[in-house]
Amino acid sequence: MEIKPAQRVSEIKPYFFADLNKTIAKLKASGMDVIRLDIGSPDLPPADHIIESLVEAARRPDLHGYGQAGGTASLRVAFSEYYKDRFDVDLDPDLEVLGLIGSKEGIFNISQVLVDPDDYVLVPDPCYPVYAVGAKVAQAEIYSMPLLAKNNFLPDFDAIPVEIAQKAKLMWLDYPNNPTGAVAPYAFFEKAVAYAKKFNIVIAHDAPYVDVCFDGYEAPSILQVPNAREVAVEFNSLSKTYNMAGWRVGVACGNPDVIRLLRTYKSQQDSSHFQPIMIAAEAALKGDQDWIQQRNMVYQERRDMIVETLKRMGFSMEIPKASLYVWAKLPAGWQDSIAFCDLLLNETGVSITPGVVYGSSGAGYVRISLVTPVKRLEIAMQRIESWMKEKV
Repeated sequence: MEIKPAQRVSEIKPYFFADLNKTIAKLKASGMDVIRLDIGSPDLPPADHIIESLVEAARRPDLHGYGQAGGTASLRVAFSEYYKDRFDVDLDPDLEVLGLIGSKEGIFNISQVLVDPDDYVLVPDPCYPVYAVGAKVAQAEIYSMPLLAKNNFLPDFDAIPVEIAQKAKLMWLDYPNNPTGAVAPYAFFEKAVAYAKKFNIVIAHDAPYVDVCFDGYEAPSILQVPNAREVAVEFNSLSKTYNMAGWRVGVACGNPDVIRLLRTYKSQQDSSHFQPIMIAAEAALKGDQDWIQQRNMVYQERRDMIVETLKRMGFSMEIPKASLYVWAKLPAGWQDSIAFCDLLLNETGVSITPGVVYGSSGAGYVRISLVTPVKRLEIAMQRIESWMKEKV
């Protein structure tokens, strides 16, 4: 019997890192020492009080049944208190906050609840691939918004044809940005909200890096813009802020109509988190936050090492003020980022990400993550530098 996929998923390719993991596994099996600078999974643990909260809750016999879908009331309150403390934004925890099994869940699902076939979704290029994949599964049309160095990696709303804007249902933004590491000023969010209101477009702002900032920079939330909730939903996550990527705790907050639709869709899809994880998430949100700045200094040291080394090798880049990535343009003589990264991995054991996997505007760039300890990072940078000298 021939199994045929649904047409709406037949053209979807495996996630880039799924295939990369297979390649790296083969190289490791052959004896190669692989240093991964490709994926943005924090290597440092959460603070002790978060782990202790999980352990204590997991020992309770009454917390092993089904959890509350969309997060417990107390977890949603904790998210709303975080937004008040961090951004001075007041959120109704019952109507404007929805807990997610990782923000990736909501990022994919928002297209399923908002978009019909032939609607347009405005997607940055380059971007986190799930923005476009979610739209494709919903059978939407995708209009790419190039993120270019000359525009500080911000989309140019004026360049979007009016006829496209009029057909658009959803627009993706992501600042601090993955993969470019760019940041957006508050004035940009004001302009985005005004644009969305003009054309009746929902903004989905993906903001998992707002608390991974350097050099004194503090990232804003789009929800700080007055009346932004009329058009905007923000996705956030404990993955990067609290080093809890594997715990899969995220949130959608903002427009109550969109939150309601996501909640209804989610109710048919999953049965929520393990309750002790939600209790530990509350501990993360409500506990001591001072350790986050100390953690960011660790990332900043790694960032500086990567930037200094890459500049010596002829790469060009902006020094990122936030996120977990350095976005670097290949030196003269190199154009194909996929070929560059493939050769680098197979000949040195250092894995970095070709920028073009995030979109055509990423051609000629590479993304290097900051989630590798300094000693291993030094080895990786030495390997890259020696290898590139041989290639000259």
